[in-house]
Amino acid sequence: MSARLELIALAGIPRVEPGDDLAALIARALADNDLVLRADDVVVVAQKIVSKAENRYCRLAEVEPGPRALDLARQADKDPRLVELILRESREVVRVRPGVIIVEHRCGYVHANAGIDRSNIHTDPDDPRVLLLPQDCDASARALRSGLEAQCGVAPHVLINDSAGRAWRTGTVGLALGCAGFDPLFNQIGDSDLFGNRLEVTEPAVADELAAAASLVMGQAAEGLPVVLARGLSLRPAARDASALLRPRHMDMFR
Repeated sequence: MSARLELIALAGIPRVEPGDDLAALIARALADNDLVLRADDVVVVAQKIVSKAENRYCRLAEVEPGPRALDLARQADKDPRLVELILRESREVVRVRPGVIIVEHRCGYVHANAGIDRSNIHTDPDDPRVLLLPQDCDASARALRSGLEAQCGVAPHVLINDSAGRAWRTGTVGLALGCAGFDPLFNQIGDSDLFGNRLEVTEPAVADELAAAASLVMGQAAEGLPVVLARGLSLRPAARDASALLRPRHMDMFR
């Protein structure tokens, strides 16, 4: 860890379109912002531009809702076509209430509406489309890390973040969906505190804490700052990917 962390939102990232090379766009923005990438930097990238580059768009007109989607749509007061997509992207429906469907995404995240979003994308009211999460955020992070190494000569840490609500608190915070190059958890179990007491459960979610910090400078609306350079941390090398942040089902007290 470090006593100082610098967060720099990269100005000049253009609107991302399907097929765009994110590594090239980020490398160009780094140069335009007079920044030279370091191997211990963390490049935090908003999930939305990863999904856009990977063409994770879906037109609702192409979706045929099934019986279960029709039933859940009535309960949640949602478009049945959107609900059908939520079901396709999910392993399990956890909770339903008007306005929201909480699911376990097929990649393991538990959050609202399978992460499917309509904000900050171009869409036609007469032919609406939505944006899905990447197929595999950890794979996307690894690919972006390799791409940045090819572009910049160093392989930084990479984190893909998104915003989500929490079960016990109001408001959204950033969280990590995928990472590459560093360990997303810092296991301090067995260490001692200031008074010599043995730590029994302390395991900071480093990736989530970093994702939330970066979200503060990214913004959530029209800021147009989807990439943040985090500098100053000393992170442990990757021993696992962001799936380590998912609580095992047998330890989940709320399902």
